[in-house]
Amino acid sequence: MDVLEFVRVRELDIAVRIWNPDAKRTLIAWHGLARHGGDFAALAQELGSEWRVIAPDTPGRGLSSWSLFPAHDYLYSHYITIAIALLDHYQLEHVDWLGTSMGGLLGLLIAADDQHRSRISRLILNDVGPELNKEGLIALSSYFGVTHRFNNFADLKAELTKHYASFGISREEEWRELALSSARRLPDGSWTYHFDPRIGEQFIHDTPRDIWADWAKLRCPVMVIRGETSTLLDAETLPRMSEAQPSLKTFTVDGCGHAPMLNTAVQVAPIRHFLDVPLSHYRAPETTATASPSILHWFAKQWRRWFG
Repeated sequence: MDVLEFVRVRELDIAVRIWNPDAKRTLIAWHGLARHGGDFAALAQELGSEWRVIAPDTPGRGLSSWSLFPAHDYLYSHYITIAIALLDHYQLEHVDWLGTSMGGLLGLLIAADDQHRSRISRLILNDVGPELNKEGLIALSSYFGVTHRFNNFADLKAELTKHYASFGISREEEWRELALSSARRLPDGSWTYHFDPRIGEQFIHDTPRDIWADWAKLRCPVMVIRGETSTLLDAETLPRMSEAQPSLKTFTVDGCGHAPMLNTAVQVAPIRHFLDVPLSHYRAPETTATASPSILHWFAKQWRRWFG
């Protein structure tokens, strides 16, 4: 990255990584559940000097503050507050948004919100959509809901390489760099991951599981990237997504699961093409009268049905 800034939002310091800070065009890049903004370094390099890439670390991840009140702060509603505060801070009235997994859902919720939808000009979802695979979600919540402790860095790197094999990373130096940016020391000298273990509580409080009503409310151009063997976004979901968004652009990344790293020219080329299409060429779907249900209400209902 070229610049690292810390933006105060209420009681939290939000780390923001920026590439090409003087570029004329801006892309917000928001990471997944247990990752951080540094994951977009290769994407920024591939997009080139034309694009300023702004990649925040969500609270509890990377270099951002950990919350003293996880049940309040590790929620999509709070992430939306932070995202809007960052858009205001950087004076971005309209901006293109790319989000991986959780970051994609965050962008979707903002773009569907009656108050904030105009802030997102184009939306790119990396391996996420309005309906997610239940087994894949359970696997994520099980893995990230506990503290991982390693006696040495080599053990952490081996576990990280195994867990993130679906990212499609092929070079050893990339794995080592990913491990270094994902690790922190514990007071006893052992190693763990960079994030607050309590981020997993988000699965209890309000993780969206099925937000088709929000999906239907989108009025901006949308692109969906899917890993060929994704465990979170089923291939069968894409045609249903196109029914509500006929102009939807899709791209499947061969040899990847959840979620493509967006670190190669082959993966970034469709993204660049999508971003280069003038907004005037896009025709939004007809407005429907369907109201978007409360995420918390919906999730509580589904949680009781699945696990009650």
